[in-house]
Amino acid sequence: MPDGGLFSGGQSYPALVLNADFRPLSYFPLSVWSWQDAVKAVFLDRVSVLSEYEVEVHSPSLALRLPSVIALKEFIPAARRPAFTRFNVFLRDRFECQYCGEGRPTQELTFDHVIPRSRGGRTTWENVVTACGPCNLRKGSKLPRECRMLPRQAPRQPTSWELQENGRHFPPNYLHESWRDYLYWDSELEG
Repeated sequence: MPDGGLFSGGQSYPALVLNADFRPLSYFPLSVWSWQDAVKAVFLDRVSVLSEYEVEVHSPSLALRLPSVIALKEFIPAARRPAFTRFNVFLRDRFECQYCGEGRPTQELTFDHVIPRSRGGRTTWENVVTACGPCNLRKGSKLPRECRMLPRQAPRQPTSWELQENGRHFPPNYLHESWRDYLYWDSELEG
């Protein structure tokens, strides 16, 4: 058990997981492991520890500071084609309605078939966009030219890299200070 209690101050001591190239495996959701998984990976020699918390775990014969940033020793290539999921459509469209441009919480978003299914439209990257409820209802089963509602961007299949870049704009609620150098390497350095 870590000194001071495992959840002291509401923290659970997650470890940021980087690929062997020192970039996060994923930005959205951010690639983090529980402290237990991180410690196990350290003992199995699958990761290098780059930064640690001040908190230690103890066994009868060992004391170990909890890792806060770890890097895999073997590179895991990103999938070339992201899965076609509702969440990935939202991420591609940056959680904004493609008709009115309003950003919304995910529970208020839906997706719209640009060419409605009732008109032969298919459920594909190239025909589905993020829409808010009011715009989706207003468009209904009409074609874009019939209701003068064109998507702000033509729908297309994104690359995994594009989804990761979009995910960087939506940081999670918890970011430990030791993670900053690995998450925002293109940000301006302090002088």
